[in-house]
Amino acid sequence: MVIELTDNERNALRVKHRIERDGRIRDRIKVVLLKDKGWTDKLISEALLLDENTVNKHIHDYKNSKKLKPDNGGSFSKLTQAQTQSLIGYLTEYTYASTKEIRAYVYKTYGIMYTQQGMHDWLIKHKFSYKKPKGVPSKADPEKQAAFIKEYEEIVKQSLSRDTADEEPIFFMDSVHPTMSTKMSHGWIRIGHENDKAILTTGSRTRINLTGALNLERMEIFTRDYKTIDQDATVKFLERLREKHSKARKLHVILDNGPAHNNAKVLEFSQKIGIELHFLPTYSPNLNPIERVWKIMNEKVRNNVFFKRSKDFFDAIHRFFEITWPRHCHEFIDRVNDNFETISFANSLKLFKPPPSG
Repeated sequence: MVIELTDNERNALRVKHRIERDGRIRDRIKVVLLKDKGWTDKLISEALLLDENTVNKHIHDYKNSKKLKPDNGGSFSKLTQAQTQSLIGYLTEYTYASTKEIRAYVYKTYGIMYTQQGMHDWLIKHKFSYKKPKGVPSKADPEKQAAFIKEYEEIVKQSLSRDTADEEPIFFMDSVHPTMSTKMSHGWIRIGHENDKAILTTGSRTRINLTGALNLERMEIFTRDYKTIDQDATVKFLERLREKHSKARKLHVILDNGPAHNNAKVLEFSQKIGIELHFLPTYSPNLNPIERVWKIMNEKVRNNVFFKRSKDFFDAIHRFFEITWPRHCHEFIDRVNDNFETISFANSLKLFKPPPSG
């Protein structure tokens, strides 16, 4: 698009630029004056540190309506109803990381330019939110997961068929290795007060190796920490768990089939002391509710917390399981339960798609 100004227009724009206090308007004037000199949109964008699409919009606005004053957000009525439905379908299928990319797509596809705020408002109006895609293990086997759920339902049925579930309690077992390093997390901070919320950080690799067993019936968790999580630690943990529930006829323990769990020593020992092990399918953290307990532990203990000493870190972890969890565990029933979220690539799961390149 070409702009050819008269001498009077050129002089008037220069005068306006000198007296104008709004930097956005000054940018628009500079764009118009440089385009009048024959500069390309790319050169103007590089010189003024503006997005090339923004430069093109400023030129278009001035060429068509002598517009220099920016919009405050944009309008929802720029797209027709048909275009709106088309864009909703496209953005449902493909996920963009920024409104800048979406604005560029809208301009390229429909010839309509939105401001950043206008595009943001459009997305909110049409029920889009800015969030991370859900991660799913690529090697998870939906059929094996479904088979495990059936097996688990039989275990529960068998346990509840006794006079009391305490005769054959069911535990979900796992290990976790939280570190002392500061775990930064989101929080609501008033605009302009970001520096008031600075948090000291440490990259310390000091960690605690925890093994835990969760009983959903009572929302009880039993934990022990070890120097290393290996088959010997697993044997010690199962021995302590069995001692704690010595009156039970036997224990059902559900766990992943990692090398620290699925080995001859652990299998032989667990059978000897009256523990029946049930191994989860590989790549199935979604079938182990104790994984959600670890997440809650991080939220309550580690998120946005700086530990000056390793003792403070270890004490905080132990305090969560010894005090916080027993007091508040029933508040988390909606999050920690056996309503398993299964994976089905063929049917229910819609995999993330980045936008087409180019």
